[in-house]
Amino acid sequence: MKTDKNNFQDKENNKNIVVDENNRGKFLIILGDGMADEPISEIGGRTPLQAAKTPNIDRLTAMGRAGMLDTIPEGFHPGSEIANLSVLGYDVRKVFEGRGTLEAASMGVEIGDDEMAMRCNLICIENGKIKNHSAGHISNEEAEELINFLQEKLGNKIFSFYPGVSYRHLLKVKNGLKDLECTPPHDVPSQDFEPLLIKPKTQEAENTAELLNKLILKSMELLENHPVNLKRAADGKDKANSIWPWSPGYKPSMEHLLPQYGLKNGSVISAVDLIKGIGVFAGLKNIHVQGATGLYDTNYEGKTQAVIDALRTDDFVYLHIEASDEAGHEGDVDLKIKTIEYLDYRVVKPILEELLTWDVPVTIALLPDHPTPCAKRTHTSDPVPFVIYKTGNQPDSVQVYDEFSCREGSYRLLKGKEFIDAVFSK
Repeated sequence: MKTDKNNFQDKENNKNIVVDENNRGKFLIILGDGMADEPISEIGGRTPLQAAKTPNIDRLTAMGRAGMLDTIPEGFHPGSEIANLSVLGYDVRKVFEGRGTLEAASMGVEIGDDEMAMRCNLICIENGKIKNHSAGHISNEEAEELINFLQEKLGNKIFSFYPGVSYRHLLKVKNGLKDLECTPPHDVPSQDFEPLLIKPKTQEAENTAELLNKLILKSMELLENHPVNLKRAADGKDKANSIWPWSPGYKPSMEHLLPQYGLKNGSVISAVDLIKGIGVFAGLKNIHVQGATGLYDTNYEGKTQAVIDALRTDDFVYLHIEASDEAGHEGDVDLKIKTIEYLDYRVVKPILEELLTWDVPVTIALLPDHPTPCAKRTHTSDPVPFVIYKTGNQPDSVQVYDEFSCREGSYRLLKGKEFIDAVFSK
């Protein structure tokens, strides 16, 4: 019975036959942001990956080949921007131009040759300390009102604010110099904010740093008693009472990903502008999923269905799920375990049940981009566990997926382009 132009059902063999013109098959990377962790005493010296019930991820692991991946090149901060570029095989020393420029691409904001872009968080400062990097995971609607207010009050020929998602926004700086020492706010919860203000790395960048620090302090004056924050305080929520610009850079130049491997088309599915922006520069289209939040309450089922639908026509899908990373930043062990279990039975299970019936070669890889240990509440540079399943490949001996079991996998430790080369290998 024909169901659509790209999908047919073979009732006798219970298989979906998917038209695949290039005969390379279908490729999927499932990235659970920040899933990896360190042993935690309160859960018996196990990591959240070890403590979580993940029968479907373990099934994928038993069918595939495992290993560890070093996603953070020496000398780079372990941010998601660096790690995800590395997962996709890009040489960050050549292509990385700051987080802001990547997010601008997702937002459709053009970066001029004389402009610098920066990620601009809305954060909560309490008693002179950074309470959290997310202003208590402020809603999109509240955040947009605040960013538009700042644009009205502080926007000028030098500075331009653009609203993004929740606490993640964009700041453009005309003629700004990127030689700045900026601290990612998610790295410094509970620390005094003043010593963490922007510092110039060169004498030429002193003026840029001074202007940005004045902007931060002025934002604190304007936001503290804004009606949005007064209502949040009355409701027992954290205020979004400061901006925090970081990760400066100029417009990057990146080669499209798939033509390097003889593939034609692909998609990115994510709730966050950073990953969507990487997709834009990598030549992938973004698929919007209603209800995708970047938190534990994201629309897992919607993302899963979007993957299956996209792979009927696309060669490749990069599925990014943020929830475990946010739980790690909150230091919430129970929530991190829950997000991993959600990924297992709400994403991996239905994807396996569907894709393993398709009569084309299928490659499914699963990994985090970096660890986000609950005890540290920030990213680390340790290698991350991964598994790659390919139709017809002989599996190795690894039966369960976690930070220690995967060390025994047949891939051992990969670096640079070795992981994405392995994913797309014939």
